[in-house]
Amino acid sequence: MGFDPLFAALNGASRAGRLAAVRRVGKLIADGRETAPGTEETNNHVHTRYSFSPYFPTAAAWLARRAGLRVVGIMDHDSVAGAGEMIEACRRLGIACTVGFEMRVNMTGTAVEGRKTNHPDARNISYMSFHGIPHGRLAEAERFLKPFREARNRRNRWMVTALDAMMARHRIGRVSYREVEALSQAREGGSVTERHLLLALARALIRKAGRGARLVRLLGANLGVEPPRRLRAYLLDPANPHYDYDLLGVLKSSVLDRFAIDPDETECPSVYDAVKTANAMQSLPVYPYLGDVADSPTGDKKAEAFEDSYLDRLVPELKRIGFRGLAYMPPRNTRAQLRRVSRLARGQGLIEISGVDINSSRQSFNCPILLDPAFRHLVDTTWALVAHELLASRNERYALFSPRNPMYRRPLGARLAAYARIGKRIDPRHPERAIGIMKEVLG
Repeated sequence: MGFDPLFAALNGASRAGRLAAVRRVGKLIADGRETAPGTEETNNHVHTRYSFSPYFPTAAAWLARRAGLRVVGIMDHDSVAGAGEMIEACRRLGIACTVGFEMRVNMTGTAVEGRKTNHPDARNISYMSFHGIPHGRLAEAERFLKPFREARNRRNRWMVTALDAMMARHRIGRVSYREVEALSQAREGGSVTERHLLLALARALIRKAGRGARLVRLLGANLGVEPPRRLRAYLLDPANPHYDYDLLGVLKSSVLDRFAIDPDETECPSVYDAVKTANAMQSLPVYPYLGDVADSPTGDKKAEAFEDSYLDRLVPELKRIGFRGLAYMPPRNTRAQLRRVSRLARGQGLIEISGVDINSSRQSFNCPILLDPAFRHLVDTTWALVAHELLASRNERYALFSPRNPMYRRPLGARLAAYARIGKRIDPRHPERAIGIMKEVLG
């Protein structure tokens, strides 16, 4: 992978520099001097450096456009700090976007209290997403998230202390919270995640053993870790450009539980409160389905059972709590799992949303399975989400679930179909025209 000065500018440390670079690229696109392949694919679940990712929002938007995507969605953990940059970058690049965030909630008082749901590391804790946040509500979202991010950072400090002790015990090196925080964008409102701790560990291992066979031997001798065959091959290759992320994936599935501390309710609000907040913001509270894992695409999850044994009970409970949608990722699950979760979502009147969580340089932004006839409805739902966000950003009466919406009494399917038509017609460079287009489409 050679040095690309344009990408380097779009992914540089300075936000002002990144936005200046994307303005230059936008001019090249407007002049017809920069083109991209065309596809109908979309991706609503891209992480950025404001949680954990190799990419700042401008670079993520650029890579999405280069992959031919027509819509890209930012979905950071506990943070909306990158949302404004993503909105501006996508507008300049002529690609539609959605903004949201992902957080952990506690399931106390629900029918699935105490179970392991979609959170691989703790019981009674679930991930949920806020999708399609109206842009005028982003400051409110940040106020909502800040205390939970602060609680998470207190736990992070305890985990770094445990990680440092483990590293010293295994003669790997030492690590401080300051080093971990420096790998994040915490000072700009980003979050510090378990992956940042693991990245610090990965880089300490590399410093000690270098890349290649010696590091693989160190994993076995010092940590008792034997990487799966595919990941072992990656780690034996010193020239592997994704080395840090591949090593991180091995560590997440094999070492994290040695120093991890489960989050508590100071960090993970009640699911009822979080869903109520999402609905009050006119964003869409969505449950991301994980499903029983056999083979993790990124190697960072063990084979393990999650929601599948009680999914028939879980999905109606999500509807009762007030969730608006259910998200799933077609590349991650079997066809049988996908058919089942889709059927249950439709039976409860939940919107089906899809996206592939990008948090490693090895991952592709493309998701061609969405072009399969069985999943094309997920593309249309994405366009409905685009319309919802842009319309609600200008007037919240046009939010998809607003009681003041002129289509509110129509069946959800009819609203989604109309909003998908609107979303496809909005020029990403001119989002201010969204309401006019809505009036044209609805007559």
